[in-house]
Amino acid sequence: MRIKALVIRILRQFKRDKRTMALLIFAPILVLSLLYLVFGDEGYTPRIGLVDFPAEVIERIDVSDANIIPYEEEEAAYDELETVELDAYVILDGNQPNVTVEGSDPVVNSAVLNWMQEAFAPLSGESDSQLEITFIHGHEEMRHFDYFGPVLLGFFIFFFVFLISGVSFLRERTRGTLERLLSSPLRKWEIVLGYVIGFGLFTVIQSTIISAYSIFVLGMMMEGNFFYVLLITLCLSFSALTLGILLSSFAHNELQMIQFIPIVIVPQIFFSGLFNLDTISDWVSWIGPLTPLYYATDALRNVMVRGYGLEHIYIQLIVLLGFSVVFVGLNIFILRQHRKV
Repeated sequence: MRIKALVIRILRQFKRDKRTMALLIFAPILVLSLLYLVFGDEGYTPRIGLVDFPAEVIERIDVSDANIIPYEEEEAAYDELETVELDAYVILDGNQPNVTVEGSDPVVNSAVLNWMQEAFAPLSGESDSQLEITFIHGHEEMRHFDYFGPVLLGFFIFFFVFLISGVSFLRERTRGTLERLLSSPLRKWEIVLGYVIGFGLFTVIQSTIISAYSIFVLGMMMEGNFFYVLLITLCLSFSALTLGILLSSFAHNELQMIQFIPIVIVPQIFFSGLFNLDTISDWVSWIGPLTPLYYATDALRNVMVRGYGLEHIYIQLIVLLGFSVVFVGLNIFILRQHRKV
């Protein structure tokens, strides 16, 4: 009878907590649906530029299974390669194809080289030498960890800052600290800014340690300036910090705060660059630009893998700071609407 009473008590708790019941059912459905759309049947189709190719040569090679873009000059193709509008371009030296590959994604590199071997097979009998391949970023032996490392670095910083800030701010509410501050002469924006700066000092230390460990201890590829990596992770941390504080306003306990993870954090993984965004279904591809991790990982790759500078990442930094400003504004608005949280 005592076991029965305990079971009934637990079931009643679940019945009262409708958010938990919904999470147990709809969160797995959401994640599985995203996995289905991300791992669709569409394979990656490489984008190949053919520079000043004679028409009779194009007729002899197999140009299927690739998006072919003709160019008259190598300079135009190289500029497209630098902006990742192309994956590779080919120039003929007699009958010998010389390939220049963007090189920052090992998966795309493999797709390009496989296509090259199949497409130029009809010309292989006329040349004894192999393909001459040039990488403008990365190299032929580049590890998958080098490419996915910036994504994982950004994700773990974002995830733990979000979780710690949200739970910590929630405790401030449940212990009555925030309520006492709201009844004090402090203005709402001063309260929010104080919490952001206080937690922000911790995020500066955290992001610096994690970034330094990943690059200098684990040997993650680092072609650019380490200072830019710190700047990106710091902006990402502030967006995670302000988002965590914002969502904690809608939770009544730590469990409910954790419930936001599969709804807010997990979907961002799929659009952060961990999977090739060109193969993701158009139904959900629009979600990526609405998430902070989308811009942070793109900036981290530009610095760590491609060696770019501030001129290539300043837009992503502005967007990340914009997310933080929006979240801070929403926090102030919520505090004004609810004197007693």
